[in-house]
Amino acid sequence: MSTTHKISILAGDGIGPEVMDASMLVLDAAAKKFSITLEKDSQLVGGAAIDATGSPLPEETVASCQASDAILFGSVGGPKWENLPPDQQPERGALLPLRKKFNLYANLRPGVCLPSLTHASPVKNELIPNGFDVLCVRELTGGIYFGQPKSISEVDGELVAIDTMVYKQSEIVRIAHIAFTAAMARDKRLCSVDKANVLQNSVLWRQTVIEVSKEYPEVELSHLYVDNAAMQLIKQPGSFDVIVTGNLFGDILSDEMAMISGSLGMLPSASLGNPKPVGTADDGADDRADDGASGEAGREECKPLYFGMYEPSGGSAPDIAGQGVANPIAQILSAAMMLRYSLGETAAADAIEAAVDKAIDSGLRTGDIFTGKEGETKVGTVAMAEAIADAI
Repeated sequence: MSTTHKISILAGDGIGPEVMDASMLVLDAAAKKFSITLEKDSQLVGGAAIDATGSPLPEETVASCQASDAILFGSVGGPKWENLPPDQQPERGALLPLRKKFNLYANLRPGVCLPSLTHASPVKNELIPNGFDVLCVRELTGGIYFGQPKSISEVDGELVAIDTMVYKQSEIVRIAHIAFTAAMARDKRLCSVDKANVLQNSVLWRQTVIEVSKEYPEVELSHLYVDNAAMQLIKQPGSFDVIVTGNLFGDILSDEMAMISGSLGMLPSASLGNPKPVGTADDGADDRADDGASGEAGREECKPLYFGMYEPSGGSAPDIAGQGVANPIAQILSAAMMLRYSLGETAAADAIEAAVDKAIDSGLRTGDIFTGKEGETKVGTVAMAEAIADAI
């Protein structure tokens, strides 16, 4: 029996449309194999939407997202729109409003270096002989980016800038549940990153994570200060399984993870909202934006699903747009994350991830990961996607 899911497709700008088209080849192959029916609604976003409608996030696009089970997002932005007022530019005018609208408070960003691609990592290869697979769970809607007050004002004859770091315990609880749930599905190790030796925010963060950990006795919990965590990611990335941290620290550490992985073209990401156990009715966008996320709904035995937005970790890369050379794997793996976390199609997600590994192991390389080594074959965007689809 076929299962039907509604998804909004927001390809965006630059390489966004071509890697999105490539990911559809793979997504359709997985859907066919596992008898999944996907109702796909493509809408404008970012610079393309500005050109067509004057807004980076048209009402039609928001309506499509509200009616969907998940959002598959491409990339937005480029030099063409850089001179617009900041809140009208593609990134701030589309991404941030979508995160706010659907209360996407948890960012899951894998940092994966496959054993066959360790040569692409700037980390000494002898430190990562088997590659590594780390998942960063970043709180996305709290902390210093959103805390009030914020100001730049004159005090005693000089300018003084103020940013405020604020976390409510409930915000820490809900992100901790997602991180522990993710760890339960992996190697059952969770490292919480904070700065509890200096920041009161981090004191509360650590206390709260420890309290939540009592509900997950199988997970080994450890703690690191953020400066030490940054060093250990360089020294021994394979020692990490899942990392959970706040907005500011997660912003920095997830970028570090991307860099040591070798290529942004390989890395997907997910921004998740409130958990919803499998089999419950979808009560719509109003429920998705409700702050009252239940920690119990995040337990593994409930098999939680989340409304989410899924996108590559890299940007729109306008310098190579339209040339057919962009790496589509980050977009393809973002679709796999969508299948896993929002649609509950775990077998299909597993199949896509295994097919990506098979294509890489066979020696296929887009330009960003091609080194000319014996056994490598340089391919373009579509050829890589077709090979992955065939492997499914």
